[in-house]
This record gives sequence, structure tokens and C-alpha cells, in this order.
Amino acid sequence: MTQLARTFRSTVRTASLAAAALGTTAGLLGGFMAPAASAAESAHPTYDNYVALGDSYASGAGLSLVDDADCDRTRESYPAVIAGAVKAKSFKNVTCSGATTAEMARAQGTNPAQLSALSADTDLVTLTIGGNDIGFTEIITTCVVGSFSDPTGSPCKTHYNASGSDAIATRINSAAAKLTVTLDYIHALAPKARVLVVGYPSLVPDNGKACRPGVPFADGDVPYLRDVNKKLNQALADRARSAGAEYADTYTMTVGHDMCQSEADRWIEPLETKLAPAHPNRWGQYAMAYGAYDQLRN
Repeated sequence: MTQLARTFRSTVRTASLAAAALGTTAGLLGGFMAPAASAAESAHPTYDNYVALGDSYASGAGLSLVDDADCDRTRESYPAVIAGAVKAKSFKNVTCSGATTAEMARAQGTNPAQLSALSADTDLVTLTIGGNDIGFTEIITTCVVGSFSDPTGSPCKTHYNASGSDAIATRINSAAAKLTVTLDYIHALAPKARVLVVGYPSLVPDNGKACRPGVPFADGDVPYLRDVNKKLNQALADRARSAGAEYADTYTMTVGHDMCQSEADRWIEPLETKLAPAHPNRWGQYAMAYGAYDQLRN
């Protein structure tokens, strides 16, 4: 981890929640880039026409400053923070809660296909997608239900391996293949754009330790879910790079800030929350913005 990342992690813990307003947060992002930064780290990239694509992890689901209630899209999302940091002259945020790779090329309710926001002038695209393709909500629900009957076992893992192979691993491979198709479309529609696939943060403890009753997952299912999280991210990273895009890691710097942590330390909300369960809170979105912006600086 770079000194820059360490500075971010230390400062964000003590920063005032008042700084979460869009303008202030974007300004803070730039501010975090300055202390102790090397010459290579001091560059501040700018883009004229930025388009943000993706699902609820990109839309800022559950947070305030709502722009689109149907898509649960907010101005506390990581794309909104990045737009301010890169000083985008044009910012089209078409992220939408519930989106899969299919909604990149087809309408989602009354919302047009997300790819329709792209143009030949687009010079920056961020994309977070894949969680809904593998059935994120279904997996969480299955794991919770299983924990009630077998809290010290691994009922969720057993369920998804009942056929003799891991059904989630198969879903991840399928989602990765669909990501490749999506990235091909993006490159075709926005040939000048820098394309950044932004991964998913750390949702459960990286050490695999359960935290019932606060987060009702069986002992053996926490490491299983951690590995699903990591495998999905790895698949997205591999496909992004092979398709001529880049990948931004948001997992590493959110380790220790998962849904099992105290309210003061968590950047991912638990299953019982007033916000979006198992989703980044405002500081989780800010951390994702940092991970994406740091990649843009390379």
C-alpha cells in the first residue's frame, strides 16, 4: 500500500461527515492526493466527457442527494466524486440499481440502455457490473436462511455445490464473458475513452471470521462469501485487461471496513440498516472513488 493510500485510510476515519456533500467530498479527494505524494502520484488527471455505467454499487444506492429514485442514483456515489475530481465538463451518470450486463445494451424499465450515453466524444468511462449477474441478492438471502439451521457449518457453500461443482463459480465465469462483450461495445461507441472497470469492495471480514448475530452468516459461509467476492473481482480484472480496459481495485483498501465492523469503522452497511444492506455507505463510496481515481493517476 502506498503512503498515499495510508494517508487516505487514516484521514477518512476521522473526517467530518459534513464533508460528504458532493462539492466538499470532491474537494477532499483532491486534498488527499497532495500530502506526502511522490512526483508520480501528484498528477491530477482531467477529462472533458465522463460517462458512468453500472449497478447499485456505482449508483450510491441508499444514500442521500438522490438524482434518480427509480435507479437509486445519488450524488454521493463514487462516480459523482470522480466527476468533481477530474473536473469533467460533461458528466453522464446512468448507473442504476439492479443493473446486469444485459442492461448495458437494453432498457431497464423506463431507463434507456446505459451504453446509449456513450459517444465519440466520451473520454472517460467507469463501469461496476457483475454482482447482479451472479445473483448477489439471492446469494445473500440463501446464506442468511441457511445460517439459522446450521450456524456453525457452511450451508450456503453446501447449497451452491450440491451438483458437485460450484454454481457460483460458473456464474462468475459467465458474468466475465458478458463483461468482455460489454467492453467491446464500449470501445466501439467511445473509441477515444479511457475505460476503467471498478471492482467491488470487501463485504465480509477478510479473515473469514463470522460476526453473528449482527450479520447472520454461518461460520463456514463467511470465508466462502469472501472468496466469492475475490473471485468475482479477479474475473472482472482479468477480462478488463484482456479487453483493453483497466481495473481499479477497491477491495484491498476496504479490508477491515466490512459490514461486520462497528458503525464507526465500517464502510459497508450490514444487513439490518436504514441504508442499502451490504452496500457501501458514503465512506465506502468515497473509498471506491479513491481506488478508481488512484488508477486514473497511473
